Amino acid sequence: MPRRFTGGKLVVASHNAGKVREIRDLLAPFNAEVVSAGELGLPEPEETGLTFIANAELKALSASLGANVIALADDSGLAVDGLNGAPGIYSARWAGPTKDFNLAMKKIENALGQNPDRNAQFICALSLAWPDGHCDTFEGKVAGKLTFPPRGSEGFGYDPIFIPEGFDITFGEMDPAKKHEMSHRANAFRQLVAACFS
Repeated sequence: MPRRFTGGKLVVASHNAGKVREIRDLLAPFNAEVVSAGELGLPEPEETGLTFIANAELKALSASLGANVIALADDSGLAVDGLNGAPGIYSARWAGPTKDFNLAMKKIENALGQNPDRNAQFICALSLAWPDGHCDTFEGKVAGKLTFPPRGSEGFGYDPIFIPEGFDITFGEMDPAKKHEMSHRANAFRQLVAACFS
């Protein structure tokens, strides 16, 4: 049974400024006093899960216990059909220790080579955890195709190479408000809000 968030401090279990900004925007209407794990100096736990859901839960529980407040974690990434779902849960790791997503996008382009299958999906698991170990998790997806070279300077991560279904521009070229309406994170967030916030 999902548990309700009734307001107050909420830790976003991330050190990724772009991700924290996006989640803070999504949480704005819900009386949440948002602070990031990075701002609190909480360590980033090792992501040992084999799915987006497992990693989101691991990060949410770690931040919730560390800060002793409710925490929200996101684990998301890009799954490329022509690469058998890679980089998947390793999406951030493909960017290396300096989180260089230009390098990561080049890796995807090189790995695909002449493979004509450019279909891909962004996947996001959102997990809301309490210090007593209770956890509610939801998963959202958005399908699309890849394009090279990268296009646009909006968004973050792999956004400049991802064209969502029904569009001819990348997430990197899209107005952030429009992306918020339809992204994998927005999809998971709608489920989370319906169960835990509204």
